[in-house]
Amino acid sequence: MGDELQVALIGYGLGGRSFHAPLIAATAGLHLATIVTANPERRAAAAQDFPGAQLADSPERVWAHAGRYQLVVITTPNRFHVPLAQAAIAARIPVVVDKPMASSAAEARALVNEAERQRVPVAAYHNRRWDGELLTAQRLIANGELGKVLRYESRLDRWRPGTPPEVWRERGAPEDAGGILYDLGPHLIDQARVLFGAVVQVYAELDRRRPGAAVVDDVFLSLLHASGVRSHLWTSALAAQPGARMRVLGTRAAYTKLYSDVQEAALRATRRADGETFGEDPPERWGVLGAGADTRPVRTERGDYKRFYALAVKWLRDGAPPPVDAADAIAVLEIIAAAQRSAATGRAVTFADAV
Repeated sequence: MGDELQVALIGYGLGGRSFHAPLIAATAGLHLATIVTANPERRAAAAQDFPGAQLADSPERVWAHAGRYQLVVITTPNRFHVPLAQAAIAARIPVVVDKPMASSAAEARALVNEAERQRVPVAAYHNRRWDGELLTAQRLIANGELGKVLRYESRLDRWRPGTPPEVWRERGAPEDAGGILYDLGPHLIDQARVLFGAVVQVYAELDRRRPGAAVVDDVFLSLLHASGVRSHLWTSALAAQPGARMRVLGTRAAYTKLYSDVQEAALRATRRADGETFGEDPPERWGVLGAGADTRPVRTERGDYKRFYALAVKWLRDGAPPPVDAADAIAVLEIIAAAQRSAATGRAVTFADAV
């Protein structure tokens, strides 16, 4: 452990238990030293999952022993992202903040400015940059197999009908950044920007469909990129039958992928990321490439959520770029704000994406 970077994980709900702890544990050069949660059930789960990790019921335990840690990961309800990140910066511990980094771009920008002033590294957690279907689309685009891309379609659908449960994600207060626009929207927006670059126009349809919903639960976004590509993005809590996960339309061919990346389901089921086949898409879930009736299956690139923390080791040890630049998280929040303005007026919003 002497050569490993010591990590404190703050939060052990779904995000901490399924999308951070297993990946940290599977990454050479990192040691999950402390898990912070005050919830008795989650403390018991953390003790069972990682018996070698210390348990703390308050982040103050981490700040009081800041010299022991080389990284803090924050995966709590959204309203606590910024104050906890501010505390990590004050303690001079590098920090990874789960998406969305903040409830607004202004809040995220102020946080990043403070981190730069204190010279404390900060990164955003947008793990779906390493979805297998996104990596496959990147490969096909880079190889020219699609020709010039004209339109990109991407969706992350859920089926959760009925009255919304009493959980923080369903609260309507702005500081909670609740609803599916802030939950799955950042992934969709970030992926579109990774593929096609800066966004110059945003049109949005944002609805509350479930009875008593206090937050947006049905989303359509149309993004015009400076490159000329249009991205159409969907996410909904009321998709009784999901559409294709991804479709990329080019002048030579299209790539269509019906099924989403397998890593999320595997992490939820096993909470392990160290298996030999982790991230491998079975052939029956592969997408197809071609035009008209002339199509062929295309092997999905292996999904690689572990890549985030492997890059984090190089970032912290060698001064390499962060796995996800905080500036990209700010840009995503700017696009969300533009989408909200568009939905309120029914018109597209011209957007200056400077990142």
